[in-house]
Amino acid sequence: QVQLVESGGGLVQAGGSLRLSCTASGRTSTVYVMGWFRQAPGKEREFVPTIYTSDDKTFYADAVKDRFTVYRDNTKNTVYLQCNGLKPEDTAVYYCAASTQKYASGDFDYRNPHFYNRWGQGTQVTVSS
Repeated sequence: QVQLVESGGGLVQAGGSLRLSCTASGRTSTVYVMGWFRQAPGKEREFVPTIYTSDDKTFYADAVKDRFTVYRDNTKNTVYLQCNGLKPEDTAVYYCAASTQKYASGDFDYRNPHFYNRWGQGTQVTVSS
């Protein structure tokens, strides 16, 4: 089993920055992909970025591209999400997710939360205007 714990959320003014952290524990060697999703009140959970553990390849949602950066520190089993240029529409609960199931090439939809089988508890990010 893999457990995920997020931290780093908070209240920030528009244009400000936050760094979210997600620390994995347990059988971390089984993690193939780690992603960040967010969910605002009354909205569906949406993809933010993802990072593959095999080669650190990353993918971003268009809404955050060029503002957010995802990266890993293997020594700490931690994935970070650096959020710059925050906007009020970035306000949401941010969730860290991991997939421990290996899919055939082309079968894994990193934008779809149903492909991730481990989730953290979430951390609130609030951006004031």
